[in-house]
Amino acid sequence: MTANRPVADTTPPAGYMLRQGTGLDRALLVKFMQRTYQEIAPGHAFAHLAQTVEQYFSADTPVWWVDRPPLCASAVIPVTDAAIAQPIGCLWLGSAIDQVEGDRHSHIFLLYVAPACRRQGIGAALVRQAEAWAVQRGDRQIGLHVFQSNQPAINLYAKLGYSPQSLWMVKPLS
Repeated sequence: MTANRPVADTTPPAGYMLRQGTGLDRALLVKFMQRTYQEIAPGHAFAHLAQTVEQYFSADTPVWWVDRPPLCASAVIPVTDAAIAQPIGCLWLGSAIDQVEGDRHSHIFLLYVAPACRRQGIGAALVRQAEAWAVQRGDRQIGLHVFQSNQPAINLYAKLGYSPQSLWMVKPLS
């Protein structure tokens, strides 16, 4: 942990559990990536995202899950086993190189929360987890990519202190 850099509380809202994933989570990570992109571009096939996960998912690019335990028939016995919990959120992290300074920094590859669970503080908790991971590594900044059309995500990131640094432009070639 780097001195003089406090780590924010990464606890998700009540009723949700945060857990670090394992190398066995490849298929689930692909599924969450596909959900993300299907919201942005409905009707497209995103089978190619499996190649992205295959190429970049490793011990150096950790994933965290937010689980909501399934409803239990008996309120006396709490459900705490993450293996039977239902993942509703995902955070996938990695590294990037600042192209101006040349420094390594943390990068949020994926942040996803199921639509029914949004606006409850889960996304903010995942961003705080990303920041805590970056601070622990000694990184001085963290970056992410957000689609310009994703105004709710832009609002969340701005509320948490993120600001635009560059503009990615594309031109279709036909």
